[in-house]
Amino acid sequence: MKIKYKNNQSISTEQFIELLKQSTLGERRPINNYICMEGMINNSNLIISAWDENKLIGIARSVTDFHYACYLSDLAVDKQYQKKGIGKKLQIHTQNELGPECKLILIAAPAADTYYEHIGFSRNERCWVLEKNQNIKK
Repeated sequence: MKIKYKNNQSISTEQFIELLKQSTLGERRPINNYICMEGMINNSNLIISAWDENKLIGIARSVTDFHYACYLSDLAVDKQYQKKGIGKKLQIHTQNELGPECKLILIAAPAADTYYEHIGFSRNERCWVLEKNQNIKK
């Protein structure tokens, strides 16, 4: 198996949705909202993808300024390809695209806490989330 990693390769909304369905991330993303998914893939400014021939098997989708902060929004690997180091390589390729002072930031699924700690991330308790159905209080 020869996996190829690509930087900002064009990925269709359909390919993105299919990959999320084939990974555990599909359970936590709005895969039935095509417009939202299209916006997610089209408005990211750093996408590292993993390919087995012409099949998209992994993605690290980020929004970043490349100098101070990079938010890794999605890290997904097809279940058939998991536990082969692909997710780790996607993150390494992402980090290689960032400036030397740029932090890599993500919100992990509860089951992934030990994974991120194991590869060197540190926990930060200062994350805050305003859900889509909530408004900023006046």
